[in-house]
Amino acid sequence: MAVSSVPIFNSLKPPSASLIACSTVHSRSPSSLGYNSFWVKGGFVCSSVSESSRVRAIVRDKGERTEDHPLVGDLVDNVGNKQVLWPRLPERDFAGTPYVPVYVMLPLGVVDMNCELVEKEGLVDQLRILKSVNVDGVMVDCWWGIVEAHMPQVYNWSGYKRLFHIVRDLGLKLQVVMSFHECGGNVGDDVHIPLPRWVREIGQSNPDIYFADREGRKNSECLTWGIDKERVLKGRTAVEVYFDYMRSFRVEFDEFFVDGVISEIELGLGPCGELRYPSYPAKHGWRYPGIGEFQCYDKYLMKSLSKAAEIRGHSFWARGPDNAGSYNSAPHETGFFRDGGDYDSYYGRFFLNWYSQVLVDHGDRVLALANLAFEGTCIAAKLSGIHWWYKTASHAAELTAGFHNPANRDGYAPIAVMLKKHGVALNFTCVELRTLDQHEDFPEALADPEGLVWQVLNAAWDVSILVASENALPCYDREGYNKILENAKPRNDPDGRHLSAFTYLRLSPVLMERHNFAEFERFVKRMHGAIYLHFSHLFLLLKRADLPMGSSTRSPIVSK
Repeated sequence: MAVSSVPIFNSLKPPSASLIACSTVHSRSPSSLGYNSFWVKGGFVCSSVSESSRVRAIVRDKGERTEDHPLVGDLVDNVGNKQVLWPRLPERDFAGTPYVPVYVMLPLGVVDMNCELVEKEGLVDQLRILKSVNVDGVMVDCWWGIVEAHMPQVYNWSGYKRLFHIVRDLGLKLQVVMSFHECGGNVGDDVHIPLPRWVREIGQSNPDIYFADREGRKNSECLTWGIDKERVLKGRTAVEVYFDYMRSFRVEFDEFFVDGVISEIELGLGPCGELRYPSYPAKHGWRYPGIGEFQCYDKYLMKSLSKAAEIRGHSFWARGPDNAGSYNSAPHETGFFRDGGDYDSYYGRFFLNWYSQVLVDHGDRVLALANLAFEGTCIAAKLSGIHWWYKTASHAAELTAGFHNPANRDGYAPIAVMLKKHGVALNFTCVELRTLDQHEDFPEALADPEGLVWQVLNAAWDVSILVASENALPCYDREGYNKILENAKPRNDPDGRHLSAFTYLRLSPVLMERHNFAEFERFVKRMHGAIYLHFSHLFLLLKRADLPMGSSTRSPIVSK
């Protein structure tokens, strides 16, 4: 969610003033709002009116003092010789709410391809800053393509060991991701980390170890689930390779498990570490909000489909849909996904049930082994937030990703039941996104991230498993943070349910900029249930209480 400033109606300004609307104040585009103006003591007031809220700003000459006024906040824009003071809109008070731990993802390339820690001094400085605002810990990817890069079962954990010692010495905790996928080519990827070289060599002679689309294009981002039980990786199955990797990690980092520094292990179960098919790869030309394509055309998954069709008694169903469009189609352009389309036919339901069950079975197999490797440690699995086309009947983008979630079926409940079986927490993305923003930016996508988040959280809570979350896109503004808070601690929930943790994407120089980090610190305090009060407001309280600023009297208020 970008923070930007855009000019608005010049006709509303006094002769030498201009007005600016900030996206951190209101999510709607200024052109979609109505405006009125009037004068108050100290300046000119512009009020923007929408059906849901009213935003006012006072314009004053620079250097002129505006008397305390209920309309005035602490966001100030300087425009020529005028200042525009934007108010803080009324916000929910999170003081005394449940404590939700906050973690921060480390940069993707914090450890290089030689498994050496990169820019140690700068990283230590940033971690100290995070610790100073009471961040609970950090998340780090342990890349399969780095650790087991050259030969099967030869592991190099050296860079991660140095990193973990630093994190422990600073009093932070660790969420560790077993990343069995390629890094690079997706949104936010700034480094390239392929699968292990020995795996890629196998893929050159047997490309069916990768997922494939209808045209036969392979995707080397991760291994197809069709080889979970096939001994095609130098005598081992895919799940055996994953288990050996996990077991090596558990032995190598035993001390960090024993002393509680490692608080959670997240299992990479597909592309981007998410339990889904790689249905919308940018490398194959996908662009938002395309529906994506089914990824089941490697020989191993086609063999599984043939077996399922034979068991059903309809061997001619051993095929993928031939009318499902292409990566960038819209649902209504296809015979399969359009309203009343084949997705809800006898064949369509059979195919989608098989396709989604392969996803659930893969998670079931890998998580069962994870529980053996990491007994006694919290384990999590991540689901992606595929929110586009959610307002259509077929939910096409979710179907191609493996979530059988059309309007007449709950596609997330079977996944939640599988996670419950293994005592695994659900980590879900896109909790910062607002449906209104999506409608304004991409109205054709018929997206509903808020509806999707609500459905997935309740599917998990209904079976009493822990739910954590992370943001899908970079977030630096208060509106995005407030949306995360509302999802983390639902208002008036009769059962008091809330997220078990939140992981922020991602540590970067932009986050460390003064204004951005101030907003982040405020967010952390609210996630922790602490009272937050800006320093200027604290000064006024002390002044009214006749307490000098240097008084030794301590206040319970957390100030900044």
